[in-house]
Amino acid sequence: MLTALAASAAVVPTSASALRFFNPCLDATLPESLAAHELVARAFDGIDPAKVVDAHVHLLGLGGGPNGAWVGKQMLRPTNPLQYARYRFFLNASCVPSDAEPNRAYLDRLLACHRATMPGARLMLLAFDQVHDEDGRPRPETSAFHVSNAYARAVAERHPGELEWAASVHPYRQDAVEALDAAVGGGARAVKWLPNAMGIDPGSPRCDPFYEALARHRIPLLTHGGRERAVRGAGIDAFGNPLRLRRALDHGVRVIIAHCASFGAGVDLDIGPRGPVVPNVDLFARLMDEPRYEPILMGDISALMQSNRTAAALGKVLERTEWHARLLNGSDYPLPGVPALFDLDDLAGHGFLPAPAVPVLERIQDHNPLMFDFVLKRTVGRNGARFAPRVFETARHLERPVATDG
Repeated sequence: MLTALAASAAVVPTSASALRFFNPCLDATLPESLAAHELVARAFDGIDPAKVVDAHVHLLGLGGGPNGAWVGKQMLRPTNPLQYARYRFFLNASCVPSDAEPNRAYLDRLLACHRATMPGARLMLLAFDQVHDEDGRPRPETSAFHVSNAYARAVAERHPGELEWAASVHPYRQDAVEALDAAVGGGARAVKWLPNAMGIDPGSPRCDPFYEALARHRIPLLTHGGRERAVRGAGIDAFGNPLRLRRALDHGVRVIIAHCASFGAGVDLDIGPRGPVVPNVDLFARLMDEPRYEPILMGDISALMQSNRTAAALGKVLERTEWHARLLNGSDYPLPGVPALFDLDDLAGHGFLPAPAVPVLERIQDHNPLMFDFVLKRTVGRNGARFAPRVFETARHLERPVATDG
């Protein structure tokens, strides 16, 4: 989850755009002068809201309760200043007042932003399992947060037609397959992993029974790719190496690599454990270019425009237009509500945005991070390439394919 916030603490702002740190939490409905701006109108060209699912939306669960959603103590204590600062950024990004019931306030703001952005579209809320050890035992003391399948499902079911949900099941759990079966029976559209933080090695044989079940159910595995710095948890960045997902793909699992593995570098495991270190986005590209994986491998474009990603990574994904039918949009909400994570002047300097768009996008972000994320992604372009409407019409990727005989 939330892959860029920690890195932002180490980023020295280089422009006026990057000096905007906090979300002012203005009304989610844009003022008429902004709503009628040509940048906003053009963003919706060719988009059918009924086909749109934001495939990467985080859900806040705080305070325990019967559904088992909580934030780890390390993020709630000022004595752990870095983690505590991240948590406060998350609350500000999602406009949760200090005196409010946080779960309700978080959801109310999310729905307000969604309804003011694209009525008729849907959001997919992500559950998030705890860290588990090699013996399959939960380790809450190591987990940064936990959003149970029961909680994600309950929230989604209260808002049919607006919210979907994705389960999260650690594959080392003794009941992993049974938990997956129950989640699919309860309407889960996908399974969410963050291997780096959850302590999952996607290349381990321990995952095989889970991969077999995922392939049987034909629902996608939405799994983080690349480096991770916002949520420590188990803190094993090697587990974010995209090449470790060959094992899932070779089991026939439909895999969505979050963020197109656009952050950091990893070992070229195709050469061996001592292979050269190369950008993770290049390892992602290698997998995307293998014909045998074309029917089952996808990427999501969440976080691609954040300032800890390189222009080279964004340019690679944007300009490989032959991939666009296999890309899914996800907002990574609430991160679009953290202005410090976006250096729009830098994007303009690299030729991805026209300079006059920068102040307009900043004003949109002050009101509605979901609208900002959508308009930004529909505006960025370079060398004639832009993200096509089909990148945002993601519902088709989240439907379970009909099984065929043989």
